[in-house]
Parts: sequence; structure tokens; C-alpha cells
Amino acid sequence: MKKHNFREIKIWQESVVMVKEVYEFSTQLPTEEKFGITSQINRSAVSIPSNIAEGSGRTTNKEFVRFLEIAISSSYELETQLILAEDLFNMSSKELIKNLNALQNRIGGFTRQIKSRIENDI
Repeated sequence: MKKHNFREIKIWQESVVMVKEVYEFSTQLPTEEKFGITSQINRSAVSIPSNIAEGSGRTTNKEFVRFLEIAISSSYELETQLILAEDLFNMSSKELIKNLNALQNRIGGFTRQIKSRIENDI
């Protein structure tokens, strides 16, 4: 398998933008949450492009899919944390969640595309 260049993968690029948006959002959380939900939100956001990048360097598409699945799982974790921040601190995360849902759909589509390559190689 030819390794993927993560910098050229659209979902990686979009997830990097998402990280920046999440960091901007998290600066509005209460200071006392610095080591709580703020840290958790930022870490789950960073996990998305990090797993896409790590998976792109794996030697098989099957391994790549596993990391894409981890990335989408991190996105669900992030979505949950954004909902909690909205509920706990009366913050609006609707636009961020809308963008995250769109990214989740694109990661899912890309994962299905890679899986179909695996099936066609058999």
C-alpha cells in the first residue's frame, strides 16, 4: 500500500481548522475548568487530526481505517463535551457542533471509501 500524505487529506485539513475553532471556544470556559472540561475538550479535538495523521502512515489500509475510526470516536467524545459545556456553562456550541457533524460525515465517507479499496483488493 502506498502511504497517504496526511497533509493532502481534506478531512485532516478540516480537522485542523476544527481544533483552532475548539481552542477559541474553550478559552471562554471558566478558568477553574482549565484542568477539567477545557483540557478534555482540547485533547479530544487534537485527537481527531492526530489519529488521521498517524493512520496515514500505517502500512495497510486496514490499519488506516482503524485510526480513522478512532478519529471519529474522538469526534463523538468532543461532541459530547461541547454539549456538556453548553448545558453546564450556558455557552452556545451549536455552530461548532454543526461543523463537527459535517466533519464526522466526511470522515465516515472517507472511511467507507478506504474500506471499499480493501474489499476490492481481496
